[in-house]
Amino acid sequence: MSLEESESKEWAILSPVDFIQLQQYIDYSNLKMKDALKEFYRDGVLSKYRHGECIEEEGFKLFMKTYLDVKEVPEDLCHRLFMYFQKTSEPDSANQLQSTPAGPGSANQSQSTPAGPGSANQSQSTPAGPGSANQSQSTPAAPGQVCMKDVSCYLSLLEGGCPEDKLEFTFKLYDKDGNGLLDSSEVDRIIAQMMHVADYLEWDVSELKPILKEMMKAIDYDGNGTVSLEEWIRGGMANVPMLVLLGLEATIKDDGQHLWQLKHFKRPVYCNVCHSLLVGLRKQGLCCTCCKYTVHERCTTRSLLPCISTFAKSKKDAGVQPHVWVEGNCEASKCDRCQKKIKSYQGLTGMRCVWCHMKIHNDCVSQVPSECDCGALKDHILPPCAIYPVILERQNCPKNGSPSPTLSEETEQSFTTPDGQILRITPVPETHPLLVFVNLKSGGKQGKRVLRKFRYLLNPRQVYDLSNGGPAPGLNFFRDLLDYRILVCGGDGTVGWILDAIDKANLLVRPPVAVLPLGTGNDLARCLRWGGGYDGEDLQRILRDIELSSQVLMDRWSVQVIPDNPQEKGDPVPNDIINNYFSIGVDASIAHRFHQMREKHPQKFNSRVKNKLWYFEFATSETISASCKKLNECLTLQCCGLPIDLSSLSLEGIAVLNIPSMHGGSNLWGETKKLDPGSSTNQQPEVITDPEVLKGSVQDSSDKRLEVVGLEGAIEMGQIYTGLKSAGRRLAKCSQITIKTKKPLPMQIDGEPWMQPPCTIHITHKNQAHMLLAPPTRTSSSSSFFNLKKNIQET
Repeated sequence: MSLEESESKEWAILSPVDFIQLQQYIDYSNLKMKDALKEFYRDGVLSKYRHGECIEEEGFKLFMKTYLDVKEVPEDLCHRLFMYFQKTSEPDSANQLQSTPAGPGSANQSQSTPAGPGSANQSQSTPAGPGSANQSQSTPAAPGQVCMKDVSCYLSLLEGGCPEDKLEFTFKLYDKDGNGLLDSSEVDRIIAQMMHVADYLEWDVSELKPILKEMMKAIDYDGNGTVSLEEWIRGGMANVPMLVLLGLEATIKDDGQHLWQLKHFKRPVYCNVCHSLLVGLRKQGLCCTCCKYTVHERCTTRSLLPCISTFAKSKKDAGVQPHVWVEGNCEASKCDRCQKKIKSYQGLTGMRCVWCHMKIHNDCVSQVPSECDCGALKDHILPPCAIYPVILERQNCPKNGSPSPTLSEETEQSFTTPDGQILRITPVPETHPLLVFVNLKSGGKQGKRVLRKFRYLLNPRQVYDLSNGGPAPGLNFFRDLLDYRILVCGGDGTVGWILDAIDKANLLVRPPVAVLPLGTGNDLARCLRWGGGYDGEDLQRILRDIELSSQVLMDRWSVQVIPDNPQEKGDPVPNDIINNYFSIGVDASIAHRFHQMREKHPQKFNSRVKNKLWYFEFATSETISASCKKLNECLTLQCCGLPIDLSSLSLEGIAVLNIPSMHGGSNLWGETKKLDPGSSTNQQPEVITDPEVLKGSVQDSSDKRLEVVGLEGAIEMGQIYTGLKSAGRRLAKCSQITIKTKKPLPMQIDGEPWMQPPCTIHITHKNQAHMLLAPPTRTSSSSSFFNLKKNIQET
């Protein structure tokens, strides 16, 4: 083998690192494959690079930039992907019969080109061989080109979305002649791309391939030798391994449907169907997220026990919740009935209740009462007996003096059964059901694990993936309850999203909100004692803390940005509400650089540790460049109409604070001296600017006041963060702020930065949100404003 052939072979191998990097890009992108493929048509930016069904490397690089929605994709990753798809597009790779490439000079050729859903019946005119006419064929990739069908199929499998859409998309990509049918070679090519994806997802491909092949034999229901779109979707939806590969886990449709995940088990586990051991060095089998029912991939074609019921089938079935037992895999646990160890006998051992998570011997089941109280987490759980379908007669019955939604509105907004009945919640008395929202893209991408864990610990109908419809479905499902809590799993931006949705939902009550910090800074979570970041702690302990939490109020502020020249181009203002802080200058400049780099290279920002290192690097460069020096010459500041004199101060930034944490734990206001016994935050005037009075002013997120702090530069920010300096320069405390800028300046709201042309900014009080304050722990800081306020009240 020549050196050139050896290098080419090496480039054609896609490493696990490349695969993970590609997944991170796709997760971050807001575009879908069908959107990117539109650029190949008419006046699209990719139209000139299309050669029939194929594309050259230069066009491939531009396509990847378009699809991943980034300014640049690493050169080596692009090249490796191109070489990889060249190899997987070879006829032998997919067992596909293809005709020879055709040259220029022909006409009237009908063939398929890359297209998204909805383009299956398009007939494209492309060059064919000399003298040819009316030929229908699939053009293979010539040297130096890749087939866009294979690229599109492969990448679309890594996207989010429902399996039906993905099945339809892959079908239309490979329907060469647009006749709505697939022949055997086209089906084999789709399966080949699925196998490539499965291999890098660490599936046992040797077992998966015969399963998919067997499915292909059975998918032709009418036996005519071709597969229609209806047959393709019907067969695909009946094949569990294919559904897991297509990402079915993100959806909950009906009771009895398992939500499978491919899993690697660290201890011996036995199949719930064949009762034999799951073996393998990689991921050995499928495990249901909701009930932990575990099977071999090959056993999914056999008769499986259904998954749990998440709601009662009728109102008469509501009221009492029985235990729901799943057999097996309880080894090394202690029986909750007899307190003896559950021993393994080389097979399924023990019984587990899905709702109370009790583990007992098989022989002890008869000694346990049939009624389940949902165990230690009963305060949070909505058992199936608390949810039941109702007939849509309540649309004409006003509740609490408010008109009920119309039939169409309620059907769209509420959770419904497959036959269209609305589900109503009647919670167990003296409980506080928990509504959980999870942002899968926050911070270090821990959201998927958290989502799966909560779906097992609670009723899956209590847990919502925010990438699938946002918070509206969950809020509407819980809207008639009067006493429930919300847990937001994400960063500060996610919390703000939920609080804004609560404002707009017009709920009967405003539920209190707790935070599981999955973001980078997590300033609000720090102030509420939920910590600076989730590191894999036991979620049951966090649920117990929520049960012991107390309610506090948090001010929220409206921001109005009025440009001096509406025609002058600037970044869009990310938000019109302040929950944490607003700032202009040095810290916003660092955040803006960070944001731009993350937009360009999202794969470099996949953990909190990496994000903080990047912040440190940008802070260092900002220290050198001092891009916001002499800030006092660039803006004016008024607090409740009173001008603040900045002429004698050398500032590079101004921060407006609602909570005592910024930049991942920095308290820019600093600690406050103990107040006189007779003083009270409620007696403070609308505006305070006297330095002596400000020294004794305590931060309080519920006093309808904002604290204004001046920053001398990035070095001072670092000193405050590390404790070398106690605080920034206290400028004012007030209830209304107006800022006028004279040149473009970086700004940020709750960590979301943008570059703003000259403008006038008005900040006024909006409302107060109900938040949950975690119970104190040994590591809680005694200097937090909650503890300070408590001490003041006690004195």
